[in-house]
Amino acid sequence: MTIFTPDYSPAQANIDPYSVPLESLDVSNPHLYAADVHGPWFRRLRDEAPVHFCPEAETGPYWSVTRYQDILQVDTSHEIFSSEPTILIRDPIDDFPLRMFIAMDPPLHDEQRNVAQPVVAPANLRNFEPIIRERTIDVLDHLPVGEAFDWVERVSIELTTRMLATLFDFPFEQRSKLTHWSDVSTAIPGMGLIESEEERQQILLGCLEEFTELWNQRVNAPLSNDLVSMLAHGESTRNMSPLEYLGNLILLIVGGNDTTRNTMSASVLALHQNPEQFEKLTANPQLIPSMVSETIRWQTPLAHMRRTAKVDTELGGKTIRAGEKVVMWYVSGNRDERAFDNPDAYIIDRPDVRKHIAFGFGIHRCMGNRLAELQLRVLWEEILERFQRIEVVGEPERVMSNFVHGYTSLPVMLHA
Repeated sequence: MTIFTPDYSPAQANIDPYSVPLESLDVSNPHLYAADVHGPWFRRLRDEAPVHFCPEAETGPYWSVTRYQDILQVDTSHEIFSSEPTILIRDPIDDFPLRMFIAMDPPLHDEQRNVAQPVVAPANLRNFEPIIRERTIDVLDHLPVGEAFDWVERVSIELTTRMLATLFDFPFEQRSKLTHWSDVSTAIPGMGLIESEEERQQILLGCLEEFTELWNQRVNAPLSNDLVSMLAHGESTRNMSPLEYLGNLILLIVGGNDTTRNTMSASVLALHQNPEQFEKLTANPQLIPSMVSETIRWQTPLAHMRRTAKVDTELGGKTIRAGEKVVMWYVSGNRDERAFDNPDAYIIDRPDVRKHIAFGFGIHRCMGNRLAELQLRVLWEEILERFQRIEVVGEPERVMSNFVHGYTSLPVMLHA
Protein backbone atom coordinates (compact mmCIF):
# COMPACT_ATOMS: atom_id res chain seq x y z
CA MET A 1 0.00 0.00 0.00
CA THR A 2 1.29 3.47 -0.92
CA ILE A 3 1.08 5.98 1.93
CA PHE A 4 1.65 9.70 1.34
CA THR A 5 3.75 10.99 4.24
CA PRO A 6 4.88 14.57 3.56
CA ASP A 7 7.88 16.02 5.29
CA TYR A 8 7.57 19.65 4.25
CA SER A 9 9.74 22.14 6.09
CA PRO A 10 8.09 25.19 7.68
CA ALA A 11 11.47 26.93 7.48
CA GLN A 12 11.00 27.34 3.73
CA ALA A 13 8.35 29.98 4.42
CA ASN A 14 11.09 32.19 5.88
CA ILE A 15 13.49 31.88 2.94
CA ASP A 16 13.99 34.59 0.33
CA PRO A 17 13.02 32.81 -2.91
CA TYR A 18 15.66 34.79 -4.81
CA SER A 19 18.34 33.17 -2.65
CA VAL A 20 17.38 29.68 -3.83
CA PRO A 21 18.89 28.19 -7.00
CA LEU A 22 16.24 28.42 -9.69
CA GLU A 23 16.28 24.69 -10.36
CA SER A 24 15.57 24.02 -6.67
CA LEU A 25 12.46 26.20 -6.34
CA ASP A 26 9.55 24.11 -4.99
CA VAL A 27 6.24 25.94 -4.73
CA SER A 28 4.35 22.84 -3.54
CA ASN A 29 5.31 23.38 0.12
CA PRO A 30 2.01 24.12 1.95
CA HIS A 31 3.79 26.30 4.51
CA LEU A 32 4.19 28.95 1.80
CA TYR A 33 0.40 29.29 1.62
CA ALA A 34 -0.30 28.97 5.34
CA ALA A 35 2.14 31.84 5.92
CA ASP A 36 0.84 33.79 2.89
CA VAL A 37 4.35 34.24 1.46
CA HIS A 38 3.96 32.38 -1.84
CA GLY A 39 3.65 35.56 -3.94
CA PRO A 40 7.38 36.30 -4.43
CA TRP A 41 8.10 32.64 -5.21
CA PHE A 42 5.66 32.74 -8.12
CA ARG A 43 6.81 36.18 -9.22
CA ARG A 44 10.31 34.81 -9.66
CA LEU A 45 9.03 31.82 -11.64
CA ARG A 46 6.87 34.03 -13.87
CA ASP A 47 9.85 36.27 -14.61
CA GLU A 48 12.66 33.73 -14.90
CA ALA A 49 11.15 30.30 -15.58
CA PRO A 50 7.41 30.47 -16.38
CA VAL A 51 7.46 26.77 -17.30
CA HIS A 52 9.64 25.31 -14.56
CA PHE A 53 10.67 21.77 -13.68
CA CYS A 54 11.05 20.84 -10.02
CA PRO A 55 13.02 17.55 -9.94
CA GLU A 56 12.67 16.85 -6.22
CA ALA A 57 9.55 17.43 -4.11
CA GLU A 58 7.52 15.53 -1.54
CA THR A 59 4.90 15.08 -4.24
CA GLY A 60 7.42 13.82 -6.83
CA PRO A 61 8.85 15.73 -9.81
CA TYR A 62 6.52 18.20 -11.51
CA TRP A 63 6.33 21.08 -13.96
CA SER A 64 4.96 24.45 -12.82
CA VAL A 65 3.06 26.63 -15.29
CA THR A 66 2.76 30.10 -13.80
CA ARG A 67 1.83 32.65 -16.50
CA TYR A 68 -1.77 33.38 -17.45
CA GLN A 69 -1.51 32.59 -21.17
CA ASP A 70 0.44 29.37 -20.66
CA ILE A 71 -2.13 28.21 -18.12
CA LEU A 72 -4.90 28.90 -20.64
CA GLN A 73 -3.04 26.85 -23.22
CA VAL A 74 -2.73 23.84 -20.91
CA ASP A 75 -6.27 24.14 -19.59
CA THR A 76 -7.80 24.18 -23.08
CA SER A 77 -5.61 21.42 -24.57
CA HIS A 78 -7.15 18.31 -23.07
CA GLU A 79 -6.01 16.30 -26.08
CA ILE A 80 -2.39 16.91 -24.96
CA PHE A 81 -2.74 17.34 -21.19
CA SER A 82 -4.87 14.71 -19.48
CA SER A 83 -6.86 15.21 -16.28
CA GLU A 84 -6.30 11.55 -15.43
CA PRO A 85 -5.47 10.11 -12.98
CA THR A 86 -5.87 13.14 -10.68
CA ILE A 87 -6.06 16.94 -10.54
CA LEU A 88 -3.79 17.09 -7.47
CA ILE A 89 0.00 17.25 -7.40
CA ARG A 90 0.17 14.19 -5.17
CA ASP A 91 -0.56 10.90 -6.89
CA PRO A 92 -3.66 8.88 -5.98
CA ILE A 93 -3.38 6.05 -3.46
CA ASP A 94 -2.95 2.73 -5.24
CA ASP A 95 -5.65 0.80 -3.37
CA PHE A 96 -8.04 3.72 -2.81
CA PRO A 97 -8.59 5.25 -6.27
CA LEU A 98 -11.31 7.89 -6.09
CA ARG A 99 -12.32 8.45 -9.70
CA MET A 100 -14.29 11.63 -10.35
CA PHE A 101 -15.39 13.32 -13.53
CA ILE A 102 -13.09 16.33 -13.11
CA ALA A 103 -10.20 13.81 -13.28
CA MET A 104 -11.49 12.18 -16.47
CA ASP A 105 -11.06 12.98 -20.14
CA PRO A 106 -13.79 13.05 -22.78
CA PRO A 107 -16.05 11.36 -23.51
CA LEU A 108 -16.61 9.96 -19.99
CA HIS A 109 -15.95 13.36 -18.40
CA ASP A 110 -18.63 15.01 -20.53
CA GLU A 111 -21.16 12.24 -19.94
CA GLN A 112 -20.82 12.30 -16.14
CA ARG A 113 -20.59 16.10 -15.84
CA ASN A 114 -23.79 16.45 -17.89
CA VAL A 115 -25.61 14.32 -15.31
CA ALA A 116 -24.86 16.78 -12.48
CA GLN A 117 -24.92 20.02 -14.50
CA PRO A 118 -28.71 20.61 -14.28
CA VAL A 119 -28.52 21.26 -10.53
CA VAL A 120 -26.86 24.61 -11.32
CA ALA A 121 -28.80 25.42 -14.49
CA PRO A 122 -30.19 28.98 -14.77
CA ALA A 123 -33.72 27.94 -13.84
CA ASN A 124 -32.45 26.25 -10.69
CA LEU A 125 -30.40 29.30 -9.75
CA ARG A 126 -33.54 31.43 -9.91
CA ASN A 127 -35.22 28.96 -7.58
CA PHE A 128 -32.23 28.95 -5.23
CA GLU A 129 -31.98 32.72 -4.82
CA PRO A 130 -34.92 33.14 -2.39
CA ILE A 131 -33.60 30.22 -0.29
CA ILE A 132 -30.07 31.65 -0.27
CA ARG A 133 -31.37 35.09 0.72
CA GLU A 134 -33.57 33.73 3.51
CA ARG A 135 -30.68 31.76 5.00
CA THR A 136 -28.25 34.65 4.61
CA ILE A 137 -30.62 36.95 6.47
CA ASP A 138 -31.05 34.34 9.20
CA VAL A 139 -27.29 33.94 9.69
CA LEU A 140 -26.51 37.67 9.61
CA ASP A 141 -29.35 38.60 11.94
CA HIS A 142 -28.01 36.23 14.60
CA LEU A 143 -24.48 37.68 14.62
CA PRO A 144 -23.30 39.79 17.58
CA VAL A 145 -22.63 43.48 16.95
CA GLY A 146 -19.68 45.12 18.69
CA GLU A 147 -18.31 41.76 19.85
CA ALA A 148 -15.49 39.71 18.29
CA PHE A 149 -16.33 36.39 16.62
CA ASP A 150 -14.93 34.08 13.94
CA TRP A 151 -16.35 34.96 10.51
CA VAL A 152 -15.19 31.65 9.01
CA GLU A 153 -17.11 29.57 11.52
CA ARG A 154 -20.22 31.71 11.96
CA VAL A 155 -20.77 32.84 8.36
CA SER A 156 -18.60 31.28 5.65
CA ILE A 157 -18.89 27.67 6.82
CA GLU A 158 -22.49 27.98 7.92
CA LEU A 159 -23.79 29.44 4.68
CA THR A 160 -21.88 27.10 2.37
CA THR A 161 -22.81 24.03 4.41
CA ARG A 162 -26.49 24.94 4.28
CA MET A 163 -26.22 25.23 0.50
CA LEU A 164 -24.43 21.89 0.22
CA ALA A 165 -27.16 20.19 2.24
CA THR A 166 -29.72 21.60 -0.20
CA LEU A 167 -27.81 20.50 -3.31
CA PHE A 168 -27.58 16.91 -2.01
CA ASP A 169 -30.88 16.97 -0.12
CA PHE A 170 -28.74 15.79 2.80
CA PRO A 171 -30.28 15.64 6.30
CA PHE A 172 -30.12 19.29 7.32
CA GLU A 173 -29.46 18.69 11.01
CA GLN A 174 -26.36 16.63 10.07
CA ARG A 175 -24.98 19.11 7.55
CA SER A 176 -21.75 19.76 9.50
CA LYS A 177 -20.59 16.33 8.31
CA LEU A 178 -20.36 17.74 4.78
CA THR A 179 -17.86 20.37 5.86
CA HIS A 180 -15.84 17.77 7.76
CA TRP A 181 -15.69 15.43 4.78
CA SER A 182 -14.65 18.29 2.51
CA ASP A 183 -11.84 19.31 4.86
CA VAL A 184 -10.66 15.71 5.38
CA SER A 185 -10.55 14.98 1.65
CA THR A 186 -8.03 17.77 0.98
CA ALA A 187 -6.07 17.69 4.27
CA ILE A 188 -2.38 16.81 4.37
CA PRO A 189 -1.68 13.92 6.78
CA GLY A 190 0.26 14.92 9.85
CA MET A 191 -0.60 18.61 9.57
CA GLY A 192 -3.55 18.98 11.88
CA LEU A 193 -6.80 17.40 10.75
CA ILE A 194 -5.72 13.83 10.00
CA GLU A 195 -2.60 11.84 10.87
CA SER A 196 -2.49 9.31 8.04
CA GLU A 197 -3.98 8.21 4.74
CA GLU A 198 -5.61 5.30 6.58
CA GLU A 199 -7.47 7.76 8.79
CA ARG A 200 -8.61 9.73 5.73
CA GLN A 201 -9.84 6.56 4.08
CA GLN A 202 -11.83 5.46 7.12
CA ILE A 203 -13.52 8.85 7.42
CA LEU A 204 -14.36 8.96 3.72
CA LEU A 205 -15.69 5.41 3.79
CA GLY A 206 -18.07 6.67 6.49
CA CYS A 207 -19.14 9.36 4.04
CA LEU A 208 -19.72 6.69 1.39
CA GLU A 209 -21.80 4.62 3.79
CA GLU A 210 -24.14 7.50 4.58
CA PHE A 211 -24.48 8.55 0.95
CA THR A 212 -25.09 4.94 -0.12
CA GLU A 213 -28.18 4.95 2.09
CA LEU A 214 -29.37 8.10 0.32
CA TRP A 215 -28.62 6.51 -3.07
CA ASN A 216 -30.67 3.41 -2.18
CA GLN A 217 -33.59 5.60 -1.17
CA ARG A 218 -33.54 7.69 -4.33
CA VAL A 219 -32.67 5.13 -6.98
CA ASN A 220 -36.09 3.54 -6.42
CA ALA A 221 -37.93 6.86 -6.31
CA PRO A 222 -38.71 9.23 -9.18
CA LEU A 223 -35.87 11.49 -10.31
CA SER A 224 -35.70 14.60 -8.14
CA ASN A 225 -33.73 17.82 -8.30
CA ASP A 226 -30.78 16.88 -6.08
CA LEU A 227 -27.32 15.57 -6.87
CA VAL A 228 -27.73 12.12 -5.31
CA SER A 229 -30.90 11.47 -7.28
CA MET A 230 -29.29 12.76 -10.47
CA LEU A 231 -26.29 10.46 -10.04
CA ALA A 232 -28.49 7.48 -9.15
CA HIS A 233 -30.65 7.94 -12.24
CA GLY A 234 -28.04 9.21 -14.72
CA GLU A 235 -27.31 6.85 -17.59
CA SER A 236 -23.53 7.30 -17.28
CA THR A 237 -23.43 7.33 -13.46
CA ARG A 238 -26.03 4.84 -12.20
CA ASN A 239 -23.62 1.90 -12.56
CA MET A 240 -20.62 3.55 -10.89
CA SER A 241 -18.49 1.52 -8.52
CA PRO A 242 -18.70 2.56 -4.86
CA LEU A 243 -15.32 4.34 -4.97
CA GLU A 244 -16.26 6.18 -8.16
CA TYR A 245 -19.47 7.31 -6.48
CA LEU A 246 -17.43 8.46 -3.50
CA GLY A 247 -14.98 10.27 -5.79
CA ASN A 248 -17.76 12.21 -7.47
CA LEU A 249 -19.35 13.00 -4.12
CA ILE A 250 -16.06 14.42 -2.83
CA LEU A 251 -15.64 16.44 -6.02
CA LEU A 252 -19.10 17.96 -5.65
CA ILE A 253 -18.74 18.54 -1.90
CA VAL A 254 -15.35 20.25 -2.23
CA GLY A 255 -16.45 22.14 -5.34
CA GLY A 256 -19.56 23.40 -3.60
CA ASN A 257 -17.66 24.31 -0.46
CA ASP A 258 -14.20 25.75 -0.93
CA THR A 259 -14.63 28.41 -3.62
CA THR A 260 -17.61 30.04 -1.94
CA ARG A 261 -16.50 29.57 1.65
CA ASN A 262 -13.02 31.01 1.16
CA THR A 263 -14.18 33.87 -1.04
CA MET A 264 -16.73 34.84 1.63
CA SER A 265 -13.85 35.17 4.09
CA ALA A 266 -11.48 36.79 1.58
CA SER A 267 -14.01 39.48 0.68
CA VAL A 268 -14.20 40.60 4.31
CA LEU A 269 -10.40 40.62 4.65
CA ALA A 270 -9.80 42.40 1.34
CA LEU A 271 -12.35 45.15 2.00
CA HIS A 272 -10.93 45.66 5.49
CA GLN A 273 -7.41 45.96 4.10
CA ASN A 274 -8.58 48.29 1.32
CA PRO A 275 -10.98 50.76 2.98
CA GLU A 276 -11.11 52.96 -0.11
CA GLN A 277 -12.57 50.01 -2.02
CA PHE A 278 -15.15 49.46 0.72
CA GLU A 279 -16.15 53.13 0.47
CA LYS A 280 -16.47 52.70 -3.28
CA LEU A 281 -18.73 49.68 -2.69
CA THR A 282 -20.98 51.35 -0.13
CA ALA A 283 -21.32 54.40 -2.39
CA ASN A 284 -22.30 52.18 -5.31
CA PRO A 285 -23.73 48.75 -4.36
CA GLN A 286 -24.13 48.03 -8.07
CA LEU A 287 -20.43 47.14 -7.91
CA ILE A 288 -21.15 44.02 -5.83
CA PRO A 289 -20.91 41.56 -8.78
CA SER A 290 -17.65 43.16 -9.90
CA MET A 291 -16.33 43.06 -6.33
CA VAL A 292 -17.18 39.36 -6.14
CA SER A 293 -15.19 38.60 -9.30
CA GLU A 294 -12.25 40.67 -8.14
CA THR A 295 -12.25 38.87 -4.80
CA ILE A 296 -12.24 35.49 -6.53
CA ARG A 297 -9.24 36.62 -8.62
CA TRP A 298 -7.44 38.18 -5.64
CA GLN A 299 -7.98 35.12 -3.44
CA THR A 300 -7.98 32.26 -6.00
CA PRO A 301 -9.63 29.71 -3.67
CA LEU A 302 -8.07 26.66 -5.35
CA ALA A 303 -4.37 27.28 -5.94
CA HIS A 304 -3.73 24.72 -8.65
CA MET A 305 -4.95 21.98 -10.92
CA ARG A 306 -2.72 19.23 -12.28
CA ARG A 307 -2.59 17.67 -15.70
CA THR A 308 -0.48 14.76 -16.99
CA ALA A 309 1.15 15.00 -20.41
CA LYS A 310 -0.25 12.42 -22.81
CA VAL A 311 2.54 12.89 -25.36
CA ASP A 312 5.87 14.64 -25.60
CA THR A 313 5.11 18.30 -26.14
CA GLU A 314 6.63 21.77 -25.95
CA LEU A 315 5.42 24.60 -23.75
CA GLY A 316 7.17 27.90 -23.19
CA GLY A 317 10.29 26.60 -24.93
CA LYS A 318 10.51 23.57 -22.62
CA THR A 319 10.10 19.93 -23.63
CA ILE A 320 7.59 18.09 -21.44
CA ARG A 321 7.69 14.30 -21.70
CA ALA A 322 4.68 12.00 -21.81
CA GLY A 323 3.66 10.97 -18.30
CA GLU A 324 5.10 14.02 -16.53
CA LYS A 325 3.03 16.11 -14.10
CA VAL A 326 2.07 19.58 -15.26
CA VAL A 327 0.67 21.89 -12.58
CA MET A 328 -1.33 24.96 -13.56
CA TRP A 329 -0.89 27.47 -10.74
CA TYR A 330 -4.08 29.53 -10.94
CA VAL A 331 -2.90 31.41 -7.84
CA SER A 332 0.02 32.67 -9.95
CA GLY A 333 -1.82 33.24 -13.22
CA ASN A 334 -4.30 35.52 -11.45
CA ARG A 335 -1.37 37.71 -10.33
CA ASP A 336 0.41 37.70 -13.71
CA GLU A 337 1.59 41.22 -14.54
CA ARG A 338 1.27 40.35 -18.25
CA ALA A 339 -2.46 39.75 -17.92
CA PHE A 340 -3.52 42.25 -15.22
CA ASP A 341 -2.47 45.81 -14.49
CA ASN A 342 -1.24 46.14 -10.90
CA PRO A 343 -2.29 42.53 -10.18
CA ASP A 344 -1.49 42.51 -6.46
CA ALA A 345 -3.88 45.43 -5.88
CA TYR A 346 -7.51 44.82 -4.97
CA ILE A 347 -9.63 46.94 -7.32
CA ILE A 348 -13.34 46.16 -7.26
CA ASP A 349 -14.14 48.03 -10.48
CA ARG A 350 -11.20 46.58 -12.38
CA PRO A 351 -11.82 46.45 -16.16
CA ASP A 352 -12.38 42.93 -17.52
CA VAL A 353 -12.76 41.73 -13.96
CA ARG A 354 -14.28 38.44 -15.04
CA LYS A 355 -11.25 37.31 -17.03
CA HIS A 356 -9.67 35.72 -13.94
CA ILE A 357 -8.84 32.01 -14.16
CA ALA A 358 -9.87 30.91 -10.68
CA PHE A 359 -12.67 28.81 -12.21
CA GLY A 360 -10.43 27.26 -14.85
CA PHE A 361 -11.10 27.22 -18.58
CA GLY A 362 -12.18 24.76 -21.21
CA ILE A 363 -14.14 21.59 -20.57
CA HIS A 364 -13.26 21.53 -16.87
CA ARG A 365 -14.39 25.09 -16.08
CA CYS A 366 -16.05 25.12 -12.66
CA MET A 367 -19.59 23.80 -13.01
CA GLY A 368 -20.93 25.79 -10.04
CA ASN A 369 -19.31 29.16 -10.73
CA ARG A 370 -22.62 30.97 -11.18
CA LEU A 371 -24.00 29.51 -7.96
CA ALA A 372 -20.89 30.65 -6.07
CA GLU A 373 -21.25 34.16 -7.50
CA LEU A 374 -24.94 34.21 -6.59
CA GLN A 375 -24.25 33.25 -2.97
CA LEU A 376 -21.55 35.92 -2.67
CA ARG A 377 -23.70 38.61 -4.29
CA VAL A 378 -26.63 37.93 -1.97
CA LEU A 379 -24.34 37.90 1.06
CA TRP A 380 -22.96 41.35 0.31
CA GLU A 381 -26.34 42.79 -0.60
CA GLU A 382 -27.56 41.79 2.84
CA ILE A 383 -24.36 42.90 4.62
CA LEU A 384 -24.65 46.41 3.20
CA GLU A 385 -28.28 46.57 4.36
CA ARG A 386 -27.22 45.89 7.98
CA PHE A 387 -23.70 46.93 8.83
CA GLN A 388 -21.59 50.02 8.40
CA ARG A 389 -18.37 48.07 8.57
CA ILE A 390 -16.83 44.66 9.22
CA GLU A 391 -13.58 45.16 11.11
CA VAL A 392 -10.94 42.42 11.12
CA VAL A 393 -9.65 42.39 14.71
CA GLY A 394 -6.94 39.72 14.52
CA GLU A 395 -4.66 37.90 12.12
CA PRO A 396 -6.37 35.42 9.80
CA GLU A 397 -5.34 31.79 10.05
CA ARG A 398 -4.87 30.11 6.70
CA VAL A 399 -5.31 26.56 5.46
CA MET A 400 -2.17 24.40 5.44
CA SER A 401 -2.47 23.30 1.82
CA ASN A 402 -1.02 23.83 -1.63
CA PHE A 403 -4.46 23.12 -3.14
CA VAL A 404 -7.16 24.79 -1.02
CA HIS A 405 -6.17 28.43 -0.68
CA GLY A 406 -8.31 29.64 2.17
CA TYR A 407 -8.89 30.43 5.82
CA THR A 408 -9.50 28.45 8.97
CA SER A 409 -10.23 31.53 11.09
CA LEU A 410 -10.91 35.25 10.62
CA PRO A 411 -11.69 37.22 13.80
CA VAL A 412 -13.99 40.17 13.11
CA MET A 413 -16.25 42.72 14.78
CA LEU A 414 -19.41 44.15 13.24
CA HIS A 415 -20.28 47.85 13.40
CA ALA A 416 -23.95 48.65 12.81
